[in-house]
Amino acid sequence: MITPPAQLGYRMPAEWEPHEATWIAWPHNRDDWSGKFAPVPWVYTEVVRHLSRVETVFIVVAGGTMKRRVADLLDRAGVDLQRVRFFKAQTDRVWLRDSGPTFVIRDEVPVGGGVPSQESPAEPIGLIDWKFNAWAKYDDHLEDKHIPRRIARKLGLHRWVPRVEREGKPVRVVLEGGAIDVNGRGTLVTTEECLLSEVQCRNPGLDRAGLERVFADYLGVRHVIWLGRGIAGDDTHGHVDDLARFVDPRTVVTVVEPRADDLNHEPLADNLQRLQSARDQDGQPLRVVTLPMPAPVVFDGQRLPASYANFYIANGLVLIPTFNDPADRIALNTLAELFPDRPVVGIHCLDLVLGLGTLHCLSQQQPKVP
Repeated sequence: MITPPAQLGYRMPAEWEPHEATWIAWPHNRDDWSGKFAPVPWVYTEVVRHLSRVETVFIVVAGGTMKRRVADLLDRAGVDLQRVRFFKAQTDRVWLRDSGPTFVIRDEVPVGGGVPSQESPAEPIGLIDWKFNAWAKYDDHLEDKHIPRRIARKLGLHRWVPRVEREGKPVRVVLEGGAIDVNGRGTLVTTEECLLSEVQCRNPGLDRAGLERVFADYLGVRHVIWLGRGIAGDDTHGHVDDLARFVDPRTVVTVVEPRADDLNHEPLADNLQRLQSARDQDGQPLRVVTLPMPAPVVFDGQRLPASYANFYIANGLVLIPTFNDPADRIALNTLAELFPDRPVVGIHCLDLVLGLGTLHCLSQQQPKVP
């Protein structure tokens, strides 16, 4: 019987806790940005330019040709290539928040130590390898689903593979990183639309209580806050990282839409009310801060999931997507007030969001060993 990581003292840290590195995968699937692919590598270059100043950046590339091409782009943009590490692996898409692993840390080694084994590792960091099935929507994920295993092998980390019983048989748990957000103290926020809906159903037969047990066993979560629906245009069917994010253990930011004729108005108002009524793991009320939504972003008749909540917290830095919208300034100023000790930098994502994701979707933090 494999001991789940939480019983060994592991937990999923909050994003603002110290990072060892950030993982990204270089864009290559032109179908994801049909008609607009050309600027996308330069958006990634700008992301790496900023991140590499504060932490190591691992970049997943398909091979030597892509590595040389990417290195040339980064060098032209003034990136210090000594802060970049290339990792060879094939990918179908580049949204490592979802296809990549969830890292967990152990703050203290249990008293008495214990004998390291396959079931009980001694390392203070490991990773969770969730099953990835491309948001229960797409077929092309045969390469992406192997990314956590390959990263674990590269870093020499223990890898847990969550499973639950279904009809008397163990089956893997499907979960994407964009579906959850944590405060690092025991509270997790997610949405009913993503994890409990029969549409794009990730885990048939796994109910609310079952999911909460999985979060407790593998992420050290003691309390779950359930929001309702996600934003319009989100093909993941309700990822929380476009909705609400913790920015400190007691503070959560959430997007709101005051325009009553917008599709987002009602679901975002409901999520705001739920958060205002919510408590943390200690029964204390949350501080809830609102972020605006940009005006609807549409390309070729398709509404895109443009949201300021898809920001990324790095070491001494916060990157936030911008959309050439008057609300950009409000979002930047709001996060600047919430992160007074970190520069808040806008990254232009009007082209990037055509791929149905932005900054948080493309990144995955590797926490620093305590």
